[in-house]
Amino acid sequence: QIQLVQSGGGLVQPGGSLRLSCAASGRIVSIKTMAWYRQAPGKERESVALITSSGITNYVDSVKGRFTISRDNAKNTVYLQMDSLKPEDTAVYLCNADIRPDYDPSYYPYWGQGTQVTVSS
Repeated sequence: QIQLVQSGGGLVQPGGSLRLSCAASGRIVSIKTMAWYRQAPGKERESVALITSSGITNYVDSVKGRFTISRDNAKNTVYLQMDSLKPEDTAVYLCNADIRPDYDPSYYPYWGQGTQVTVSS
């Protein structure tokens, strides 16, 4: 069984910082792209940032220059460093990873449990 377990998040004032972590565990052969999504109340889920297995990153325009995605391949973990947070960053953040299990040659998407990030004074 493969699972993604998130940690981090919480309440922070505007301009503050938070760091999210997401660790994959289980019968994993390899992981391709890892990503962070977010969903605010009444809005569609959006891709925030992604990082490929070779370290190439991509960000949604609204977080460029403020958020940094990184990964530790040895730990099967992806991070999201969020700086200069704004109220509009408030959402449930979810991690996602394309994982190949040891019992199948294909890659499948797995999701973390989600964590609330609230930016408010």
